[in-house]
Amino acid sequence: VTTFTMPEDFGSVLDKQVIGPTTENLIKSDFPVQSFKPKVQIAFQGLPGRCSRGMEIERRRRLYLTFNIAQLLANKGIDSNQLMPRHHDPDNMPTIGEKKDPVFPIYLPLKIFDNDDYDCRTPEDWISLGLEPGSHDRKPVPGKALLPTDDVLGHEDPKSQKLIYEWIDVGVLDYDKETKLYLVHKTDKNGLVRDEEGRPILNGGITPEG
Repeated sequence: VTTFTMPEDFGSVLDKQVIGPTTENLIKSDFPVQSFKPKVQIAFQGLPGRCSRGMEIERRRRLYLTFNIAQLLANKGIDSNQLMPRHHDPDNMPTIGEKKDPVFPIYLPLKIFDNDDYDCRTPEDWISLGLEPGSHDRKPVPGKALLPTDDVLGHEDPKSQKLIYEWIDVGVLDYDKETKLYLVHKTDKNGLVRDEEGRPILNGGITPEG
């Protein structure tokens, strides 16, 4: 019996090995895996020959990932940039004869049209998707938010005529029951939700210091 000698550059040997395609998720993410899983009304133990619960969840997950809210609204003739009410500008108001929309400025906020009668999850259920089994730290939940592209002006004057609003990938950090508003944070170019120091934002941004 001879002793097996391991090459010094063993790591480079493994890197050169090509095994083939894998189903492992190699994309680094700050979002829990379960936060991407849709909710289905299917029994955990199905009848023989019927679609299993796991298969239906995976089918819907892939289907929902193909949806683009901006494109879906555009298909209905809705300009997402016009959904946010702006300051009244009397100098640039189009006349009825010009046939330009809107003749009258948008003044109804979107919250008036909120309806959660058919929501599959409550806000608390959505936020709880950030909790991984065995962990006490709550991670962000992936979402889309209609936000201004200019963060500085967006905070100073969210109804400015100069702002352009787009649907942006965000991490949902928290929910306020009184105002019924979500706290979100834009993802970076790598799709991660990080603070100014590059650390993952956990538990809605609340640290032991406050």
